[in-house]
Amino acid sequence: MYAQHFGLKQAPFSIAPDPRYLYMSERHREALAHLLYGVRGGEGGFVVLTGEIGAGKTTVCRCFLEQIPERCNVAYIFNPKLTVEELLRTICAEFHIAAAHDGPGAATVKDHVDALNEYLLRTHAAGQNCVLIIDEAQNLSADVLEQLRLLTNLETSERKLLQIVLIGQPELRALLARPEMQQLAQRVIARYHLDALGEAETAKYVGHRLSIAGLNGPMPFDRGAVRRIYHHSRGVPRRINLLADRALLGAYAKGSARVDSGIVEAAAKEVFDAPKPAASGGAGLPRAALVGLGLVAGAVLLGAALLAIDRGGRSAAKADIASVASAAPAPAAQVAAPPAAGPLQPAPAEAAPVAAEAPALKDASPAAAPFDLAAGFESLLGAENEAWRELAGAWKIDLGSGDPCLAARRHNVQCFRTARSTLALIRQLDRPGVLTLRDAYNRAAYVMLAGLSGDAAIVVVDGAARSVPLLALADYWRGEFATFWRAPPDCAAIRGRSAPASTTRR
Repeated sequence: MYAQHFGLKQAPFSIAPDPRYLYMSERHREALAHLLYGVRGGEGGFVVLTGEIGAGKTTVCRCFLEQIPERCNVAYIFNPKLTVEELLRTICAEFHIAAAHDGPGAATVKDHVDALNEYLLRTHAAGQNCVLIIDEAQNLSADVLEQLRLLTNLETSERKLLQIVLIGQPELRALLARPEMQQLAQRVIARYHLDALGEAETAKYVGHRLSIAGLNGPMPFDRGAVRRIYHHSRGVPRRINLLADRALLGAYAKGSARVDSGIVEAAAKEVFDAPKPAASGGAGLPRAALVGLGLVAGAVLLGAALLAIDRGGRSAAKADIASVASAAPAPAAQVAAPPAAGPLQPAPAEAAPVAAEAPALKDASPAAAPFDLAAGFESLLGAENEAWRELAGAWKIDLGSGDPCLAARRHNVQCFRTARSTLALIRQLDRPGVLTLRDAYNRAAYVMLAGLSGDAAIVVVDGAARSVPLLALADYWRGEFATFWRAPPDCAAIRGRSAPASTTRR
């Protein structure tokens, strides 16, 4: 409708996974490289690609299918809510295999596995590879995952016969991290989590799609509009497409050749049902009550921000999270829920708050010595309290002995934990924290995360900065993250409990 108005040949922001429009950010290139490595390596086993809803997983997969090596047979399953029998029938149908069955009744599981094994041996002898791709793999049942693991047992004396690619939402990582999935997890030869785009990448993404759609003139979105697109979309490509498409339509309806931030805001209310700013209120409440309610709201909102990115990419951007942690108390009308962890507690009279400035994550320096998690897991901190104290050093606060979270309150700092964080959220939060790592036996170790780059994390081991590849970290980290956050500045006399009173609980 609006394409001709803006000098475009076609609509640039369709949500269909068209590989022509794939914007190859560094993250997308790495994701595609992992898929191609898994196939070209010829090692068999599993390749796992995860990402937020709308992050571009399916589009990367379509691009991968266009670059699949020659002499490679592909089976693609996009609806994994199947029983074991249905899965095997679907795999055989995708590979055009007829399962023979002697006697009455339908073909059995064994009939399908035997037919698949015969097909894999025949194609292997002809110098061909076979790849099974399963999209939305977070919906696979435990029985189906176990059957897939058994299929990777089909092999010759030289190599595995079937390569399986699992593509899914972040829940897939949690699923594969379960103790009962240990045997399958050990067969994963490559894994990658596709994060959302940053603000600069969002601008490039919008420009890229407009260019592919035939734009020859000036960019229709001004700088403020792009900033608001990033703010509302959180860098998730599908959300960017929805919002940018509606914004262009709004500008067309107004007869405008430019999209400004006002048009984007109006489009966001239509597309995402963005809430209107809350009216100021609470004039009748005592100031102390407002301060306390502001702290509770801060804890609740920060908790929601830390959890939301694993539930559809709706987490707050770094600036929004920072405003939750350090802004003035919220009006009473904005408080949607009571505190989840106990009542407000008056601070001891002698505990004067000490200013503590939140540190930022460091860039992963190439000078940091590498650390082998597999060989050095036993040397990591076994006590969570010690990891908290190491983190306190980055904040330049002294926790002393005893419970670190109780001690942190004297510095007007609170502890916060989540079991479902992601590296994307930690990058947006932009502050160091404590990672809980778990080995194959579910034994926990604690390490301070000090920095992040595109492919490595900087952790502190025995007081020294060490570098760990993100791919190696993924084998030990399941999303458990803890950090400090600074309470609103006016809550010297009233503090809420944003974390359990003791940090020694496992």
